[in-house]
Amino acid sequence: MKKTLLSLSTFLFVLMSYSQSSIKLIVKESDPKIIINKNIYGHFAEHLGHCIYGGFYVGDTSKIKNTNGVRNDIIEALKSLKIPILRWPGGCFADTYHWKDGIGEKSKRPSIVNTNWGNVTEDNSFGTHDFLNMCKLLDCEPYLSGNVGSGTVQELADWVQYVNFDNKSPMSDLRKKNGQQEPWGVKFWGVGNEAWGCGGNMKPEFYADKFREYTTFMNNTNKTQLFKIASGASGGDYNWTETLMKNIPVGMLDGIAMHHYAVIDWQNKSDATDFTEQQYFITMKEAWKMEEFVTKHSAILDKYDPKKKVALVVDEWGGWYDVEKGTNPGFLYQQNTMRDAMIAGITLNIFNNHADRVRLACLAQCVNVLQAVILTDKEKMILTPTYHVMEMYNVHQDAKLIPLNVSKSNYVLGKDSLQAISASASVDANGKTHISLVNIDASKEQTISIDLSSEKYKSVTGRILTSAKLQDHNSFDEENKIKPVIFKTASLKGSILTVQLPPISVVVLELK
Repeated sequence: MKKTLLSLSTFLFVLMSYSQSSIKLIVKESDPKIIINKNIYGHFAEHLGHCIYGGFYVGDTSKIKNTNGVRNDIIEALKSLKIPILRWPGGCFADTYHWKDGIGEKSKRPSIVNTNWGNVTEDNSFGTHDFLNMCKLLDCEPYLSGNVGSGTVQELADWVQYVNFDNKSPMSDLRKKNGQQEPWGVKFWGVGNEAWGCGGNMKPEFYADKFREYTTFMNNTNKTQLFKIASGASGGDYNWTETLMKNIPVGMLDGIAMHHYAVIDWQNKSDATDFTEQQYFITMKEAWKMEEFVTKHSAILDKYDPKKKVALVVDEWGGWYDVEKGTNPGFLYQQNTMRDAMIAGITLNIFNNHADRVRLACLAQCVNVLQAVILTDKEKMILTPTYHVMEMYNVHQDAKLIPLNVSKSNYVLGKDSLQAISASASVDANGKTHISLVNIDASKEQTISIDLSSEKYKSVTGRILTSAKLQDHNSFDEENKIKPVIFKTASLKGSILTVQLPPISVVVLELK
């Protein structure tokens, strides 16, 4: 059994030197100021495999209950998740997508070949209207990724006008002709995707000029102020971020993206469910790199943007493994285990703790692709461990961050070690304090003792997500093998809160 110390500042827990494994909660007169933007809990839907077709979208003639072709059960599940924002149509697909192919009468839309993901032919039956109206059903913000790689400035400018302009214009007239009288008012726009790779194999200096060119013609309306997001770095490519910040004035830029996947080896990925503890450990090491990447990219942004006007947008993150046996390699369909729950818990805690700069993020991806929160098989649908972590954590959305530090607590495997405990905390609009805790150690319990003497709490409740084995997962035969249950090993005795975290567990506590 290991002992772990947590310390929070501002509205904080402070480590007490005289008492082993104890922390004291001190409430200052001023409230914490940093808000955890709910858009940190965003999702990503690409035209890839069965994320859109056979996932979200089954068509309005399907026997599966739907609204205008979109599955009702998925809508309800995501609304329960409090999904705040959804990115579409890609990904790599975005820079091959021409939006005018996906509007108008469905029978007259041209087919295209998805050259990025499996060379499948799709009929464009799911397009701009379908996506934006689906976002209305979800009560979430749409985030559109524009085509810079194979598109034109005019094409993207027209798309902005089509979805946002409310007076008479060529594009608003076309929108009305296609049945949408009122504009949708889309705020969030990605100006290309992975311009360093599938988005055009550009150099950062060239892309910076492209961004300036394209955004010049992306116009605000009286009702909608655009939030323009630059295609950002892969992992630790700090030169990309530095170059963009040098060459794009802060006034033209609202967000800069960054992508990072927890991958063992791009040439030798592990199986999604049949993996060893060593492979798990390496995956956790890759997941923890998000802390380093966010910190160092934020430092570059601080140099050019000390007032923190530009958001760091981590609009692709998650675990990436081999596809399930017998499935199309280009569809990136993988199962979702307790390993994925650990990735989700760690990553969301990192984003929460860097909420001054990270203000939007998108898990890759929402349905049937990579670290999905939902998997479908014809009429069947299951919720993954990742779904449950994001649902447990939604108490942090738009809450005030309680900054914290976690003392060293090692998960040791062989000669290597990792930080075992990840944590974040916030206080919501109703004054409730929430603490999210993750123990990634595959075999050892962690015990945390917290002295709450400076703040009078009457109760502590919580939920836990855990399972016996790292490889455990929900399946279509056993849908609820892993789901949150009441957490029973948090005890509040006087001013002392003691928490016992089982191995491979995610816990969210509520203090009142």
